[in-house]
Amino acid sequence: MSRFTGRIAIVTGAASGIGKEIALRLAAEGGTPVIADLNLDAATATANEIKAKGGDAFAVAMNVTDEAQVEKGVADTIAKYGKIDILVSNAGIQIVKPLVDFPFADWKKLLSIHLDGAFLTTKACLKHMYKAKYGRVIYMGSVHSKEASKLKAPYVTAKHGLIGLSKVLAKEGAEYNVASNVVCPGFVRTPLVEKQIPEQAAELKITEEQVIKNVMLKDTIDGQFTTTDDVADAVLFYAAAKSTVHSGQSAVVSHGWFMQ
Repeated sequence: MSRFTGRIAIVTGAASGIGKEIALRLAAEGGTPVIADLNLDAATATANEIKAKGGDAFAVAMNVTDEAQVEKGVADTIAKYGKIDILVSNAGIQIVKPLVDFPFADWKKLLSIHLDGAFLTTKACLKHMYKAKYGRVIYMGSVHSKEASKLKAPYVTAKHGLIGLSKVLAKEGAEYNVASNVVCPGFVRTPLVEKQIPEQAAELKITEEQVIKNVMLKDTIDGQFTTTDDVADAVLFYAAAKSTVHSGQSAVVSHGWFMQ
């Protein structure tokens, strides 16, 4: 048996980037990922990709800031599979601007996706995990859960907040065998990061190459981007935990940028 055989895992933002890699890896190890994404067509394409390789997957439309959509996606998963073993709260966006110029609407939008989304998906899944006396919840944090950078006030705030949420869940969920963790990647060259490179170059008045070398990767030990595969390794480590021994902990995956 593979380590995720029989496990049902909701992965938000799983139609692309890190979320997609996590879903593919879960399926490759016997799990059934539920591809929860704002873009249902892209989610369905990812689910079909998994099915074409002999696995099982299920696509659901989910705006993680919409409580009704979250509850429906979780209910549809329960109706199809009867349980939810794993939640990977991965959906996120990035907006970069100096704090003094940051529009309040953008602040609220970013915090809503990262924090409200994590709260709503957790709350919706927990009643099923508690009933089953089993659950593994993994939040997608960032090195910015530990450190700050210029131009990213709401993102840094949100990613710090996920660690607090995870610690509370670790304490509340322990009696139900529900563990909670945060994976904190460095810069991963996803579309989200690619978009930031010219934005930061414009704000900081430097070249895109300088953004990569002198901003994004300057504190790594080897000048390397973290990969989606690196992040998936850490997520699957926590998702496969046999007990709550690691609950409440966070793992930095960043080529040495921020060492605990």
